[in-house]
Amino acid sequence: ELVVHPLHRRRGLGRALVTGAVEAAERADAAGRLRLWAHGDHPSASALALSLGLKRTRVLWQMRRSLFAELPELVMPAGVRLRPFEPGRDDVPWVELNRTAFADHPEQGKWELRDLRLRMSEPWFDPNGFLLAEDREHRLLGFHWTKVHGEQQEHLHDPIGEVYVLGVHPDAAGMGLGRVLTVAGLRYLRARGLHQVMLYVDESNRLATTLYTGLGFARWSTDVLFMRSAL
Repeated sequence: ELVVHPLHRRRGLGRALVTGAVEAAERADAAGRLRLWAHGDHPSASALALSLGLKRTRVLWQMRRSLFAELPELVMPAGVRLRPFEPGRDDVPWVELNRTAFADHPEQGKWELRDLRLRMSEPWFDPNGFLLAEDREHRLLGFHWTKVHGEQQEHLHDPIGEVYVLGVHPDAAGMGLGRVLTVAGLRYLRARGLHQVMLYVDESNRLATTLYTGLGFARWSTDVLFMRSAL
């Protein structure tokens, strides 16, 4: 990740930091491969990255929505029910569903059981806010894992909800589960007394951005991934 404080920009610090990162990458990897996240889609950041041979490869939006605003009614598809995640029972089936739902995702699709359990050990983990959709045969069709930021002392802001991970099995596509699961999670977060909710989504994921925009989310900020390919 690379960021320069707004009060210290235009002094060559960004170029010095990128140059240092490139040198470190070349020491660590014969091909000199490097990935850098720049927070905020600033024109100067893009200009600097491109001038040093990095390519813009991924754009991540943070979107937000007020929980004071009206929420749609929760209408479940026929034969589908929602229930909370049950630690121990759902660990392995959820990992399999997650890997299937995010098979093409550069990060989420690589999760293993240890990745799930690491997050289950975090103080913010709440199984009641980890909603699963299943059919009559108890097969998992999708999920909405919510999260709350700011309840721990290290956060210096009021609590805010998050659509942490939302996924639907490809076989359940077209049922409207993505919308249903999103609404269910938003209603859960509002019931906890939260006023606002956030999420992260790839700009290129048009289905997801359309879903969230239709549910009242708006873009809040943008982060850009720049990459230096193998030499």
